[in-house]
Amino acid sequence: MARRRLPRSLRRLVAGLAVLVVIEYLVLPQIAGAHKSLDLLSSVSLGGLVAGVLLELAAIAAYAKLTQAVLPPATRPRLPTLLRINLSTLAASHIVPGGSAAGAGLGYRLLTGAGVAGPDAGLALAAQGLGSAMVLNLLLWLGLLVSIPRRGFNPLYGTAAIIGALLIAGFAVAVILLTRGEERVAGVVCRIANRIPMLDGDGVSRVLHRVAERLRMLGADRALLVRAALWAGANWLLDAASLWVFVAAFGYRLDVDGLIVAFGLANVLAAVPITPGGLGVVEAVLTSALVGFGAPRGTAVLGVVVYRLVNFWLPIPVGGLAYLSLRVGPASTREERAAALQRAAEDSMAEAPSPRRWAEDRGINLPGGD
Repeated sequence: MARRRLPRSLRRLVAGLAVLVVIEYLVLPQIAGAHKSLDLLSSVSLGGLVAGVLLELAAIAAYAKLTQAVLPPATRPRLPTLLRINLSTLAASHIVPGGSAAGAGLGYRLLTGAGVAGPDAGLALAAQGLGSAMVLNLLLWLGLLVSIPRRGFNPLYGTAAIIGALLIAGFAVAVILLTRGEERVAGVVCRIANRIPMLDGDGVSRVLHRVAERLRMLGADRALLVRAALWAGANWLLDAASLWVFVAAFGYRLDVDGLIVAFGLANVLAAVPITPGGLGVVEAVLTSALVGFGAPRGTAVLGVVVYRLVNFWLPIPVGGLAYLSLRVGPASTREERAAALQRAAEDSMAEAPSPRRWAEDRGINLPGGD
């Protein structure tokens, strides 16, 4: 029965993605007008397309540097390894609905497999994701401060700003509670956990104490926070620059405030886990916002389509290859790759902790003996 369910679920996932591809990359260009789109394609700047791809690659590299910045120096993997880990998690988050959770789970497994301690890996992923979100919202608000006096207010601005503010406020409250009221929070969580079947309050409390200790270490290192913020800013700005170049390649140059607001709106709204990687949400918001800021519709549609081909779709096969290189290694033949993959699977099973050990490390009590 399990063997039948897996292919069926995979078929549904592939079919759903195929429908979205058809809608976004065949229907949307038709909305812009077929004849006009063909005219734009004939006059596109090839140098601009290459520059856009290079900027997107630089954005991915900046995110790998952000990962490196928030990891402890003693167990920090080398940058090429972190780049492959990030590409693997990016691919996972782009193919699974609510994919950020799947990407984080894969990133945790790959980081711990590369020698990073579990609590450090978990906290680094959380700091990376939430710190990046805070920088994105800051960029959006700065863009709004410049854009609203020039262009007026749009209700969508308020929606995105409220979502971003709630995310940042929730993170700030969690950090304050853990770092300034650690014992009180641990006591409350311990009592709640003891009332839930299969949870061990003392074990959960130990996990919270480890996280709080790491948070204090991060907060005390101002230089680390500055580096992390700079790399997060570089990631978003290079990504936005890639969008600007792709639109410019079709003949329209956006104002900087319009670019930042459109880019920030799309990515903040995409944080709501409706589709993997904001698929559909980013395209719709970006196209509408760019048209609102003066871009011709055909130019906006084609610029966004090419941008998302590089930003969303290209990391999927590249990330798959990166994951294979992490798990298998550089085998030269199909037989060697298959044998290496089998060995990697066997090693993973041998090194994996038992279910009881894994549960106890996370404060969970399993019934019965070993």
